Amino acid sequence: MRRESFRQWFMGYRWLVLSGCFLFLLGATLWSHLDLPVGSRYQRVERYPPLIYLPDEGPKPRINASAAILVEAVSGMILFAKNEHERRPPASTTKIMTAIVTLEKGNPAEVVTVSPKAARTGGSSLWLKAGDQITLGELLEGVMLRSGNDGSVALAEHIAGSEQAFAALMNRKAREIGALNTNFRNPHGLSAPNHYTTAFDLALITRYGFGNPEFARIVGAREEAIEWYQGAKTRQVRNTNRLLWSLAGADGVKTGTTNKAGYCLVASATRDGRRFITVVLNSPDRWGEAARLLEYGFNHFILKQLARVDTPVTKVEVGQGYPATVELYPRRDLVVVIPKGKEGEAQCRICLDYAALIPPVRAGATVGRLSFYYQGQEVDWVELYPRERILRDYWWRRLLRR
Repeated sequence: MRRESFRQWFMGYRWLVLSGCFLFLLGATLWSHLDLPVGSRYQRVERYPPLIYLPDEGPKPRINASAAILVEAVSGMILFAKNEHERRPPASTTKIMTAIVTLEKGNPAEVVTVSPKAARTGGSSLWLKAGDQITLGELLEGVMLRSGNDGSVALAEHIAGSEQAFAALMNRKAREIGALNTNFRNPHGLSAPNHYTTAFDLALITRYGFGNPEFARIVGAREEAIEWYQGAKTRQVRNTNRLLWSLAGADGVKTGTTNKAGYCLVASATRDGRRFITVVLNSPDRWGEAARLLEYGFNHFILKQLARVDTPVTKVEVGQGYPATVELYPRRDLVVVIPKGKEGEAQCRICLDYAALIPPVRAGATVGRLSFYYQGQEVDWVELYPRERILRDYWWRRLLRR
């Protein structure tokens, strides 16, 4: 009797029962497809690449500058450092940040009108007069090659309305890229209270600047003809950086000199895909010391690419995952510097966060890292992630696939 009653009940509500089972399976399937946030102990948040110390106890060049640093620009690895975090007046190397802010905030075709205040600025000059008009692009070339302080003030007033407002933009940019030991009070580098930076920060700022092709073109130019607006006049300017003529591959960057800062230089050179950036502050021989540091980089270090952002570095099996195996990609290119003759002391290791690999795993979630070790120390690493979602491979999913 009970069996007959159940049969009658089921026949009367069979569509409701079957619909409920279908909705349950559909809901479970959709839930497993959700891109749920996945945490990992290998996540690294960095808007701009940092500079990284390469541990090496080999012989170093003798440098008498008060502060100095040598960095390989592609990898960001520091190969020489002396008092690199000591705050010092930067003189006209300040203009490196002036150029970066100008390129990011201004338009090269805009016409700049020189104010009386800008024309009165002392120190190295472009011989601007109040009322002169010149395009922003031409003016920036004059500022970076001739180191014109008057042009720096004209740029600052045009972009931000005043030197003070422009200096605030410079400081904001410095914080963004990680130059935390830097504070600018003006766009030209003439001595001012609380106007300082470090060799480390100048290398970081310069490396960031080279990411802009126009910045690289300007700082590497030997000579330019600066033309005022509508051809009012033209002036030939020559770069103050002597290394552009004397050092093979030299392609930047900026000189600086004041009584307080001494002789300063940020220099760069590129050969065979390697670009080295060096900073010497308050140097008795800035040309010789910068050249020695750059040659030291080219003669003693090689560049090696360990991972490409578009190439998987490994394939892993995921228990109860669908798909069962997945390729892992690096979050960015991993390029490292290795001292010549010490390649055997460099190692590459893959570390996986197995808790982050428990499905479901969203596409793009960090699940491990590829690490570069030198002399037993972890020097640099890059996050690894899957480009496809990994779902839970439930029995009902296998049933649905059938």
